[in-house]
Amino acid sequence: MESLTVGKAEAKSLQDFLAKRYSLSRRTAKAVIDGRHVWVNKKCVWIARYALATGDKVEIPAAVVKAAKAQGSIAPSSPKAKAQVRPAAQAKRHIRVLWQNGNYLVCDKPAGVVSCDDPKSAEAILRIQESIPTLEAVHRLDRDTTGCLLFAKRHAALEAAVEVFKTHKVQKTYHAIVAGAFKFVHLKIESPLDGQNAVSRVTREGTGPDASFLRVRIDTGRTNQIRRHLSSVRYPILGDRVFGLKSARDERLMLVPRQMLHASTLSLPDPLEKGSVIAVHSPLPADFRATLRLFGMGKSRKK
Repeated sequence: MESLTVGKAEAKSLQDFLAKRYSLSRRTAKAVIDGRHVWVNKKCVWIARYALATGDKVEIPAAVVKAAKAQGSIAPSSPKAKAQVRPAAQAKRHIRVLWQNGNYLVCDKPAGVVSCDDPKSAEAILRIQESIPTLEAVHRLDRDTTGCLLFAKRHAALEAAVEVFKTHKVQKTYHAIVAGAFKFVHLKIESPLDGQNAVSRVTREGTGPDASFLRVRIDTGRTNQIRRHLSSVRYPILGDRVFGLKSARDERLMLVPRQMLHASTLSLPDPLEKGSVIAVHSPLPADFRATLRLFGMGKSRKK
């Protein structure tokens, strides 16, 4: 973890402070802040104009600093920058395909990528990568949630899949790492969300004194359902900067790179092949396994 102390002559906005200290462009500094990787006095801050005071302690994961320096250490307006610096957004990205047939494809969505409706989305990347310009996402995962994401290769397949999703025959299993020792072996959370019915079924897979490893199956698919439900019972997902812990009394929290939520399995009747089932599994990603180890739930707990 990189740690900086704000000097008397440096008190200014967080964006300007990072840009000057690390010789970053202001755009790159803002991207680091927007990614919710910056902590000020043990509290996560994601406002670029946040006013720093003399003596404030600013902390950022070393890996984030290294990546930011590689991407934006030269102001992008300079001719030298155009020749030497290639922004991460422009870099080619490969997304692993877990399964596909003639009508559908399931990918292993990485963190930091939206599902669709964006030129840099998983949908846009896969259209080019797999040479399927008609590819469309059937459902969505949050930007920082990883794992199984279903796509239709043509619009008729999309419409058929949407009808299956309406019948509640789709089974989705997620894994999450939450703050605190989860005291339940099984817990059914039925709190309505946005005025709609919402059901999450939680099973404890492993626990330590400070964090727990959970499996969650959802009967409904409300926006941010798992994150909101777990937060509502006071076991927020580690790394969730919106519904999770806002301060880091435990310094390990500042090392968690994103919300620890992973879509492990997806299963549904094949919408266009009667009698067939689409069943796909995505293994836990490296950053998720690293977080398990960080909180004392290593290989023996891995699923």
